[in-house]
Amino acid sequence: MMENINEIPKDEGIDHSFALLKEGYEYILNRRKNFQSNIFETRILGRKAICIGGKEAAQLFYDDTKFERQDAAPNRVIETLFGKNAVQTLDGKAHLHRKRMFLDIMSKEKINEFLDIVKIEWEKALDEWSRKSEIVFYEEVKALLCKASFKWIGYPVHEDNAERLMNELGAMFETPVAFGPQHWMGRMKRNQMEKKMTELVERIRSGEVQVQPDSILHQFVFYKEMDGNLLDAETAAVEIINVLRPVVAISIYINFIVMALAQFPHERAKLKQHPDYAILFVQEVRRFYPFFPFVLAKVKKDFTWNNFVFQKGTLVLLDIYGTNHDPDLWEHPDEFRPERFANWQDDHFSLIPQGGGISETTHRCPGEKLTIEMMKFALDYLLNKMDYEVPEQDMYIAMNTIPSIPKSKVVLTNVKRVRESLH
Repeated sequence: MMENINEIPKDEGIDHSFALLKEGYEYILNRRKNFQSNIFETRILGRKAICIGGKEAAQLFYDDTKFERQDAAPNRVIETLFGKNAVQTLDGKAHLHRKRMFLDIMSKEKINEFLDIVKIEWEKALDEWSRKSEIVFYEEVKALLCKASFKWIGYPVHEDNAERLMNELGAMFETPVAFGPQHWMGRMKRNQMEKKMTELVERIRSGEVQVQPDSILHQFVFYKEMDGNLLDAETAAVEIINVLRPVVAISIYINFIVMALAQFPHERAKLKQHPDYAILFVQEVRRFYPFFPFVLAKVKKDFTWNNFVFQKGTLVLLDIYGTNHDPDLWEHPDEFRPERFANWQDDHFSLIPQGGGISETTHRCPGEKLTIEMMKFALDYLLNKMDYEVPEQDMYIAMNTIPSIPKSKVVLTNVKRVRESLH
């Protein structure tokens, strides 16, 4: 007996790319609410696409027997965010083998090394901030993390080059969905950095430039694919950038921490009184504020899920923001409630700001642990080690601005170091 086949609700119209740009993070969630369904069909950039959301949908999406990433992401995302032949575009054994290179540098020891470097950079920056009447915090943290990330991989950059490198890395995650000059500027910035990093890879391999054998840079430059051959220099450069770029992008989350402390001032007392509350606060920041809107994959082979047919080659979008705000998963999802994580058991598919599943075996971001630890570090400084004022400003986040950087980029005034009392 054949199972009943349900028709997927359809967003009628020729193409919905403009609606996606207009509604941004809420495009999929709005239609899930309207259709009262966690699945619907649409057309994006002239291509049929199925949008899904929720825990069960996330479990489906990260089943690599049903989905693949190759040729799923639009070229504009490849040319700005990921880079050609990047780990994010691989599937199967090739993906797991390449990803191991990233997972190896996310050990507790390596993350602590990074935080030690960040502490030095933050202390230096704090001296500079205290001499200024105001700072644009987002830009300052981007610069700080850029310098720290290059030191961490084993290739410290000269202070004179830091701002240029920060702008190149920032453009990669600030422009993937932009149109016109802004997007082409992002492509140009990536091309500039890829060219420099490719030359660096070649110079290290030739012995012209020496780096420490135990450094992250050395590991990536001499990484071998499954066939035993070195990555071509261009792809090695792309993957080195895929370490640097996401680290600098943590500046967006750190901005959210400042915003949360300003918008929900009652949380300060809880954080001061209960040190263990910090991780609850960080997780709620990651859930509450918009980071990635959705992730993409392509149907690997025909299959049926919940009596809905998925045809080979169809583009599928998993609603990241909507899943993190799904009322079936989160009580009062539009309220900021860190306490919700007090007795929370991670199932890998409910809280998915950086993807779902298990990092070691799926396309979930391998840098999630580093992100969380960096956010905890920043929270400690913002709460206990520096004083500052948040003047009146426009911190509104437009939900159609991806990534979600507030209009003011968070301006701080009267920044001062808190002197530790001697006992």
